[in-house]
Amino acid sequence: MCKHLEKLAQEIRKGAASVDGVDPKLWQVLETLQEDLLSKLSAAPKSDAPLITPSDLAEADEFVFGFPTRVSMMAAQF
Repeated sequence: MCKHLEKLAQEIRKGAASVDGVDPKLWQVLETLQEDLLSKLSAAPKSDAPLITPSDLAEADEFVFGFPTRVSMMAAQF
């Protein structure tokens, strides 16, 4: 997860957590690029956020998505 996107996600999560009864979770999508290519792209280190699964999506009530870009395009995982 891009560090600036992760920071934004953490702030959104804090705001959502301030609402009674809301338990926001932060996930990331599995990286599909090989490590050598990521290093050539100077990709940010991986986040500590857990990887999301289809069952996580099915259990959620609401979503907020953030998409890092590569060469001005949405990352291929999405």
